[in-house]
Amino acid sequence: MNFRRAVWRLISDIPRGHVATYGQIAAWLGYPRHARMVGRALRSVPSGLPWHRVVNARGGISLRAAVGSVVTQRILLEQEGVRLHRGRVALARHGWEGPVRRRPRWSSATGRRRSGTTKGTYGG
Repeated sequence: MNFRRAVWRLISDIPRGHVATYGQIAAWLGYPRHARMVGRALRSVPSGLPWHRVVNARGGISLRAAVGSVVTQRILLEQEGVRLHRGRVALARHGWEGPVRRRPRWSSATGRRRSGTTKGTYGG
């Protein structure tokens, strides 16, 4: 899967009422210093994906080339219950903790079935 599609897949998992930063998404995908690449991937996001749930490191809405996109993003976030104060989202309140990956169903060491989830690298 290419980076752009991985970004799209990850942002599709951000729950309503929560946000993630460009840097967090890059780090979860294994590219901790590639926040700008995440921004580039969002330039051509397919319709229906919650692009509006991605904010900058300070919780702010980043300026885009598309006219009105900043206003649109703010409206979409507010419709989900995410309030902005002085142009910023309270990341402590609305920040998403990140993806959860599934543990393997079988432990190769014991041959027994395992269940549950752990936090970890997305898709890993």
